[in-house]
Amino acid sequence: MKSKTPASPTPSSPESAEKAEPAFGWNAYAEQINGRFAMVGFVAILLLEFFTGENFFTWLGLG
Repeated sequence: MKSKTPASPTPSSPESAEKAEPAFGWNAYAEQINGRFAMVGFVAILLLEFFTGENFFTWLGLG
Protein backbone atom coordinates (compact mmCIF):
# COMPACT_ATOMS: atom_id res chain seq x y z
CA MET A 1 0.00 0.00 0.00
CA LYS A 2 1.45 3.34 -1.04
CA SER A 3 0.74 6.53 0.80
CA LYS A 4 1.27 9.93 -0.70
CA THR A 5 3.41 12.39 1.17
CA PRO A 6 2.00 15.89 1.32
CA ALA A 7 3.71 18.48 -0.82
CA SER A 8 6.16 20.56 1.14
CA PRO A 9 5.41 24.26 1.37
CA THR A 10 7.58 26.56 -0.66
CA PRO A 11 10.33 28.12 1.41
CA SER A 12 9.78 31.75 2.16
CA SER A 13 12.55 34.18 1.49
CA PRO A 14 13.04 37.52 3.26
CA GLU A 15 12.14 39.30 0.03
CA SER A 16 8.74 37.63 -0.13
CA ALA A 17 7.86 38.26 3.52
CA GLU A 18 5.74 41.27 4.29
CA LYS A 19 7.73 44.08 5.84
CA ALA A 20 6.30 45.68 8.93
CA GLU A 21 5.59 49.36 8.39
CA PRO A 22 5.20 52.01 11.08
CA ALA A 23 1.60 52.46 12.17
CA PHE A 24 -0.31 53.47 15.28
CA GLY A 25 -1.55 50.83 17.72
CA TRP A 26 -0.97 47.10 18.11
CA ASN A 27 0.74 45.87 14.98
CA ALA A 28 3.72 43.84 13.80
CA TYR A 29 5.98 46.89 13.61
CA ALA A 30 5.32 47.82 17.25
CA GLU A 31 6.07 44.24 18.36
CA GLN A 32 9.31 44.25 16.37
CA ILE A 33 10.46 47.54 17.91
CA ASN A 34 9.49 46.39 21.43
CA GLY A 35 11.51 43.22 20.96
CA ARG A 36 14.55 45.14 19.79
CA PHE A 37 14.38 47.57 22.71
CA ALA A 38 14.02 44.64 25.12
CA MET A 39 17.15 43.03 23.67
CA VAL A 40 19.11 46.27 23.98
CA GLY A 41 17.91 46.74 27.58
CA PHE A 42 18.84 43.19 28.52
CA VAL A 43 22.36 43.60 27.14
CA ALA A 44 22.68 46.97 28.91
CA ILE A 45 21.77 45.37 32.26
CA LEU A 46 24.28 42.56 31.69
CA LEU A 47 27.01 45.10 30.92
CA LEU A 48 26.06 47.15 33.98
CA GLU A 49 26.36 44.11 36.21
CA PHE A 50 29.64 43.07 34.60
CA PHE A 51 31.36 46.43 34.96
CA THR A 52 30.03 47.41 38.41
CA GLY A 53 30.22 43.96 40.03
CA GLU A 54 26.76 44.47 41.55
CA ASN A 55 23.49 42.97 40.47
CA PHE A 56 20.71 45.10 39.02
CA PHE A 57 18.59 45.18 42.17
CA THR A 58 21.54 46.29 44.31
CA TRP A 59 22.28 48.99 41.76
CA LEU A 60 18.68 50.19 42.11
CA GLY A 61 18.97 50.16 45.90
CA LEU A 62 16.48 47.31 46.36
CA GLY A 63 18.79 44.51 47.40
